[in-house]
Amino acid sequence: MSSGTPAPADGRTDGTTVLGPQEIARALTRIAHEVVERNKGAHDVVLLGIPTRGLPLARRLAEKVAQADGTPVAGLVGSLDVTMHRDDLAHQPTRTIGATDLPAGGIDGKVVVLVDDVLFSGRTIRAALDAISDLGRPRAVQLAVLVDRGHRELPIRADYVGKNLPTSASERVGVQLVETDGQDAVVIAAGGAR
Repeated sequence: MSSGTPAPADGRTDGTTVLGPQEIARALTRIAHEVVERNKGAHDVVLLGIPTRGLPLARRLAEKVAQADGTPVAGLVGSLDVTMHRDDLAHQPTRTIGATDLPAGGIDGKVVVLVDDVLFSGRTIRAALDAISDLGRPRAVQLAVLVDRGHRELPIRADYVGKNLPTSASERVGVQLVETDGQDAVVIAAGGAR
């Protein structure tokens, strides 16, 4: 579901690495502190990761928010599948429907922070907003992304950004995470826009 490009399965990094493991960890630590500060704590915050790579990022972010605020991780993080809310289903190959897993307290009256790896056109986030409206009525919805690469097609802006990465439409941004790819890196390479 990512607006980025997955890494090659063999761990190759065809392109230029713009973020390594330490930079990714620092970006998530900074975002966690910003979330806690902006929301005056994390007691009403729910982090919803958008699969595939948004979910492990949300889990990492939950750990860092818990460290910063003393809030227990349990009840802080969940996943949000947006497959059936996408506007490109007719143009994309068949997609596997993923699981939506909300914390026990749900999202009603909470501050929901959507977490994704790359913000590109904004269409995945639009689908996420539609999916949230089917699940409850949060007090507010915020967006945290590891990379904002520009090229928005919809009026969507991230509240928390790990790295702004200006790109051309012909470049590809690939996010690799230990949980899904065996290593942490953000790579920019020539290729089709994505």
